[in-house]
Amino acid sequence: MFQKVLASLGSGGAKVDARIIDRAVRPGGILHGEVLLTGGQVDQEVESLGVSVLARVQTDGEKVADLPIQTVHLAGRELVRAGAQITVPFEVQLPWETPITSVFGKYLTGMAVGLQTNLDLAGSVVDPQDVDAVAIEPLPVQHRILDAMSRLGFQFRAATLEKNRLDGVDQQLPFFQEIAFAPSPAFTAAFTEVAVTFLARPHDVQVVLEVVKKVRVAKGGGLGARGQAYLGSFVVQNATVAQNNWEQQIEGWLRQVAAPRGIFD
Repeated sequence: MFQKVLASLGSGGAKVDARIIDRAVRPGGILHGEVLLTGGQVDQEVESLGVSVLARVQTDGEKVADLPIQTVHLAGRELVRAGAQITVPFEVQLPWETPITSVFGKYLTGMAVGLQTNLDLAGSVVDPQDVDAVAIEPLPVQHRILDAMSRLGFQFRAATLEKNRLDGVDQQLPFFQEIAFAPSPAFTAAFTEVAVTFLARPHDVQVVLEVVKKVRVAKGGGLGARGQAYLGSFVVQNATVAQNNWEQQIEGWLRQVAAPRGIFD
């Protein structure tokens, strides 16, 4: 009886450990892995076993929360014998808007996306398991646009996830990813930052560019500067991404935004 009480409090109870098989996965792809379930000191009934892909999202100012991107139920109402070892394979279908966390293996500063294993035992208090990092590489379209930004001289600054919705776009998740760049030498005088957001779909990707422009304003008899955001978007088809000169198109749009619009601009 004493062992059963300890197991119900999490001491000597069943434990789980997840293993991600894929070194990296892309948005819209399938993440493969397996969960190793090890029985404790006594037989216990599993009420539910599952995995969740979580993303750390800015929800309000500096506050953050780990929000689920996808959750998969693996098992329920199963008896786990004492000392038994059970391997449960899993597949997680990632949404197309899943944020990317690395490019060619290089981590994007600011990203935190991982896999959490959830185990509920009958009559037991089970703490959430540790989150294992998931490497999410860009789709070919996303990589091509990021490469164009790099070739234009923009330097990666940081990536963030914001719990909000963008106006005028077909957004599926309740948050979006911004990949921020410091301006290239050609745009340093005009911009303080350029951010890219990808809204991927099965056949294309909507690319949203947000530019924080330096705007000159009258202040105390002189001139001051304030930031002003400009949004623009375009759709890139997966099948035709290689047919366009994206460096030229992006630079042309940015030059239009950078053009003076008034005496104090």
